[in-house]
Amino acid sequence: MGTPGGAEGRAPVPEDLGQLADHDARHRTLTGGAGPLAALDTGGDGARGTVLLVAGFTGSKEDFAPLLRPLCTAGYRVVALDQRGQFESPGPDDPAAYSVAELGADLVAVAAQLRSEGVGTLHLVGHSFGGLVARAAVLADPAAFDTLTLLGSGPARLGGPRAQLLEHLTPLLDAGGVALVNEALEQLAMTDPTAQPVPEPTRRFLSRRFLANSAAGLRGMADAMTAEPDRVAELAATGVPVLVTHGATDDAWPPAVQADMARRLGARYAVIEGAVHSPAVENPQRTLDVLLDFWAAVTADSGVLR
Repeated sequence: MGTPGGAEGRAPVPEDLGQLADHDARHRTLTGGAGPLAALDTGGDGARGTVLLVAGFTGSKEDFAPLLRPLCTAGYRVVALDQRGQFESPGPDDPAAYSVAELGADLVAVAAQLRSEGVGTLHLVGHSFGGLVARAAVLADPAAFDTLTLLGSGPARLGGPRAQLLEHLTPLLDAGGVALVNEALEQLAMTDPTAQPVPEPTRRFLSRRFLANSAAGLRGMADAMTAEPDRVAELAATGVPVLVTHGATDDAWPPAVQADMARRLGARYAVIEGAVHSPAVENPQRTLDVLLDFWAAVTADSGVLR
């Protein structure tokens, strides 16, 4: 779910199809605490490590499509995940099952499955709401992950225009379910002069994806995203290396808030120019460079990771 930033902050229209970018990953199923979780897995030996990518609210594994092939080429195995209730992952009918803690436990379970397949180094990347979930996973089991990247995420609950938009979610769901929410968002995008153009095939995919979301998941994740406390000090205490990175004109958690979070964490920090809130599709090359630089620096600082 998006709300536009100012016109001066718009990212350039991608030349490719974003979420429909070509990749060589195969579909597979992992197991979470509430059932199966759909994933894209590039496979390979992951000589430089394995990357677990976690989508944000109303997102999906395809939000990372432009990164899959380049990361694989760089020597990483990549697993991109639909969280429970998102797109191709079914979820419970109870909104309480979509708390940050519950979703974080899914990631810990997935990490254990990947370790059982022989994965050594495991890098966790959470986008937006997925960053709050990824943080919860690290806090629940710091030893499960070697690094954490917070991509366009924040230190605590979401505020501002995006949070205000979420206030309208429950009445719309009550009145007409997921289909009415999707219709309302599409109308908002069409009437918004600052909305970013999207290629037609991608627009159709985004609509199909949104309609596949669980209504309970939308309610539960929205509640979770607007109630999350500040847990920055807890995360810093884990000692897990953290990267904070975001689009230059992020319109969810303000860039200044994310920069301050990085300072409080003692984390590596990078701004992704030419991107707003979805750098992986808005500027995949710069996003790739930032991630690779971070993981290389951690390896250099600590020697060969497990």
